[in-house]
Amino acid sequence: MPHTFLRHAAALALCLGTTLAGAQGTGELLRDAATPGDVLTYGMGYAQQRHSPLKQITAQNIQRLVPVWNLSLNTAANASNQPLVIGDTMYVATANDTVAIDAASGRQKWKVPVELPADINGYLCCGIHSRGMAVLDGVLYRTTLDAHVMALDAKTGKTVWRSKAADYKQGYSMTHAPLIAGGVLITGISGGEYGTRGFLKGWDLKTGAEKWHRWTTAAPGEKGGDTWKPGRYEHGGAPTWLTGSYDPQLDLVYWGTGNGGPWNPATRGGDALYICSVLAIRPSTGEIVWHYQFSPGDPYDYDGTNELVLAELPIGGTTTPVLMQANRNGFFYVLDRRNGKLLNASQFAAKVNWASGIDLKTGRPIDTPMTAKVKKTEEATEAVEVWPSAFGGKNWMPMAFDPDRKLAFFNTVNLGMSVKYVKQDRPGGPNWYLGLELGGFAAPADGLRGSLVGWDPVAGKKVWEVKSKAPNWAGVLATASGLVFTGAQTGEFMAFDAASGKKLWQFQTGSGISGLPIAWERDGRQYITVLSGSSTVYGALAGDPELANMPAGSSVWTFALLP
Repeated sequence: MPHTFLRHAAALALCLGTTLAGAQGTGELLRDAATPGDVLTYGMGYAQQRHSPLKQITAQNIQRLVPVWNLSLNTAANASNQPLVIGDTMYVATANDTVAIDAASGRQKWKVPVELPADINGYLCCGIHSRGMAVLDGVLYRTTLDAHVMALDAKTGKTVWRSKAADYKQGYSMTHAPLIAGGVLITGISGGEYGTRGFLKGWDLKTGAEKWHRWTTAAPGEKGGDTWKPGRYEHGGAPTWLTGSYDPQLDLVYWGTGNGGPWNPATRGGDALYICSVLAIRPSTGEIVWHYQFSPGDPYDYDGTNELVLAELPIGGTTTPVLMQANRNGFFYVLDRRNGKLLNASQFAAKVNWASGIDLKTGRPIDTPMTAKVKKTEEATEAVEVWPSAFGGKNWMPMAFDPDRKLAFFNTVNLGMSVKYVKQDRPGGPNWYLGLELGGFAAPADGLRGSLVGWDPVAGKKVWEVKSKAPNWAGVLATASGLVFTGAQTGEFMAFDAASGKKLWQFQTGSGISGLPIAWERDGRQYITVLSGSSTVYGALAGDPELANMPAGSSVWTFALLP
């Protein structure tokens, strides 16, 4: 779909002087990937390719790339956000505020605090941050840490409506950007480590009224309900904590689900649908049209929430609409997005010992003896060392895809972990519900814990790899001029050659980068923006010596070529 269809859709809308409305979305959102002046969607387009058609900044002139402005966000929280750019204004969401910025100068236009309960930090599962927002017709939409959804006037920041999605005191929270699809605002939920039950919700854009609710663990009597032990689905996890993608031609939203609750698979029984899966749903109703489960039963917190990138690839000599994911379990998946059929699954992680491969006929992983035993053992006598770790072969930080070069670019993690499975009753509320003892993380012998990878999804193999001591925790941006941008947890914002992986440029931002870079254009000048300010779960738990002295402090950096 992405670029070919979007250009045709944009041309059609302009010729008719109308927007493509209803089940086909809206014209301005459909055109986002092909109109570089604005950034209106999380992922820089419904397909989440994070690719820009801009070509002004090239390998030949990138040494002239300099910061043109920097704005402090006055917070030490994790800055894992993708800004939106609308006209002359940039918008950034943090956990505590919504900020409007003059895009040309970097001056703050307004800053509106998010009203949060005083005790919110005592109930949070997995991070204090906000990854982004949605926008339509002059209204911004965001989620909040206390599991609410908000609409704000884009000119003033004034609240239009605010709706409750769940009870934060039960361990629920929200950090993701909403998705507008088929005339509906769609949101997910966080909190899988607390034994919550995952779900998706559809909201009325104008009023905030709930239009539909879809649980992501199957109940008795439903399809997949027999994959759970009795009663376990009620606290079975499958959180939906990252934003989905949308194919307006098929009118399907693709949304990933996370780990089971608890991690201990023997307590849940069976595949535990729909944990660690992609769900293809109708945006108007929440109906599940098809699903694919990446890690049935999932003993290792591998999730399936990572970004789901849509593209058209030559598969077997036929151009095929696909969905791609570099899953935390260490395999890169290519699915036919019309029906969920597995087309390719190849190992990208440096070391995988939980499965020996993916069976293309059944779509299921080929469990190693270790994993087969773990799935049947509720109370273990000894620990096992698993690769990849719960951080995954790749974590949440989204990839980029170049539709012309047919290459994906993503940051990997190379760590193992020691786990021992134990019995645990669900404690309730804000308490870990894992069913295991985590013994620590194992680094590779060479000490290189991560890499930036250029990947051929058709061939299922690496084209190039740039290894690093600490894994990069930032999103990736690709441009039509053959550049790949990402950031390091040690503060460097970097550009690489898309064909070879050669590093071409870097700039020290002063704090670790976990933001999602974007490219945009104003008055004929190309800009690159990224948020700096890293306070990640990895940094807190992994014991990485490279990050021992990295300061926090979030800010927005915007770069352009010297005149």
